[in-house]
Amino acid sequence: MAIKTLLNYSPNFNPEKRLSSQIKFIIFHYTGMKSESGALNRLTNIQSRVSSHYMIKNNGETVRMVPDLYIAWHAGKSSWKNYKNLNQSSIGIEITNPGHQFGYKRFKKKQIASLLKLSKFLIKKYKISSKNILGHADIAPERKNDPGEKFPWEYLFKNKIGIWHSLEKKNLIKNRKIKIKKTEERSFFKNLFAIGYSKKHQTSMNKAKYLRRLVKNFQRRFRQELINSKIDRECLLISEDLIKKYD
Repeated sequence: MAIKTLLNYSPNFNPEKRLSSQIKFIIFHYTGMKSESGALNRLTNIQSRVSSHYMIKNNGETVRMVPDLYIAWHAGKSSWKNYKNLNQSSIGIEITNPGHQFGYKRFKKKQIASLLKLSKFLIKKYKISSKNILGHADIAPERKNDPGEKFPWEYLFKNKIGIWHSLEKKNLIKNRKIKIKKTEERSFFKNLFAIGYSKKHQTSMNKAKYLRRLVKNFQRRFRQELINSKIDRECLLISEDLIKKYD
């Protein structure tokens, strides 16, 4: 089944085609700009040197900007598990949202409905694992926050897109803000690195700051009610549960 799309091609992609078997990931982004038209212009402007394969507008329309078999420039410097520079192995989907800098909003129902259709189509077509459905903040935590804590990861999981933990909310809340030992903190980070988050950080950022950002983006993905960069027992329990799913 084909997906209905509007065409607004971007010149910002590698000229060499890749094999369909090289497509392993789907990466979700928010546009992070004040206006939808401004975001669309940027993604299709040769001078911006950024693009994505698809963009989902506020009204739910899906715009195709780069054909799947070409490498779009959406992920930048990034890593997940043993993969580096994920542009080469991923499809990027931008979703209109002003982002944290310009008044972050809840994503619209029409957008999420379109995202479900598009994601399911791509997952089936390229045989993409649920473990490889990621956000920009997952693969570039030192630079990016998107798609952020208002992105409905749990809802997508219930619709067979991506990964979510299987712990009961009421039990998790009991463990929220409960401090953990230093040894447990080390176990938490070990879990994150085993899941796929990168141990390495940019040279311009010290290790402590990078780890705080890593915790914050983990929370944006898996503990969305409280984003405070502090590791508590709730975060530890979630990381332990996710290990079973990402192995």
